[in-house]
Amino acid sequence: MPRIGQIMYLNKDVYDEYQKRHANLWPEMKKELKDHGATNYSIFLNKENGELFAYLEVPDVASYNEIANTDICKKWWAYMKPLMKTNLDNSPVALDLHEVFHLD
Repeated sequence: MPRIGQIMYLNKDVYDEYQKRHANLWPEMKKELKDHGATNYSIFLNKENGELFAYLEVPDVASYNEIANTDICKKWWAYMKPLMKTNLDNSPVALDLHEVFHLD
C-alpha cells in the first residue's frame, strides 16, 4: 500500500486551535477521507517551527487525490486557512516527501 508523507506549515500561536479542530474533525470530512482510502493517517507538529508532518496510507494515490475535488474538503480547507500556509485554492502548502526507507 502506498505511503504518503508531507510537510505543511502551521502559523505561530495557533497550535492549540489546530489540534482542537482535528480532535473535532467533522464526521463528513472523516467519512470522505475513509471513502478515498486514507488509513493510518497521523499529523505530527514540530512546536519549534510550526512544521507539520503528515503520514497516511492509501490503496491508490490518484484515487486519494480526488478528495481535493469534493465540497467537504474545500470547506475544510477554507476552515483551516487562517491557521496555516495555504495556496490560492485554500489547500495547504505541502511539500511531498520521497520515501527512502521502510522497515517491513
